[in-house]
Amino acid sequence: MSAHQTVTADVVAASASDTTAGMLLIFRLSGETFALPVNGVFEILDPIAATRVPGAPDFACDLINVRGSIAPLFDLRKRLGMPDARPGASTRFIVLELPVAGEPTLLAITADSVDEVIEPDPGSFEPIPELGARWPERFIRGICTHEDRLVVLLEAETIFAPEQAAHEPGAQP
Repeated sequence: MSAHQTVTADVVAASASDTTAGMLLIFRLSGETFALPVNGVFEILDPIAATRVPGAPDFACDLINVRGSIAPLFDLRKRLGMPDARPGASTRFIVLELPVAGEPTLLAITADSVDEVIEPDPGSFEPIPELGARWPERFIRGICTHEDRLVVLLEAETIFAPEQAAHEPGAQP
């Protein structure tokens, strides 16, 4: 079984038993470690063909077909103001099913790698310090340390919200 299949199996097993959103999927972007609640993870895919959408915000300008459903593909690097990167051998698409404007919605993000599922101590999360914060505060729920590395917990309700698009640098009004 490959590492990708192991992580996917862990995510599916964790999703089936997780009702508190305490478990987190850990993934990497440009050497940084991020997390999202595992209960929103629908599937983890090897990269597939994407279709560009003219006029869409630069952080969500592609669509992918996930088992017959169309999902926007978010580039979190652009959303978080990080530099672009080329896909590598460990690049994965994380497909999420999250409420957007009150409706369950499939969407996907590109990750450099998907590492593991963890269950951190809920009290271990702290807010991002105001000085030195590299990411827009509204997109970050908090940070914690896991195995001597900093993990940034993303705020899914805002980072994927369509109404935020007009407020992003470079976004179309």
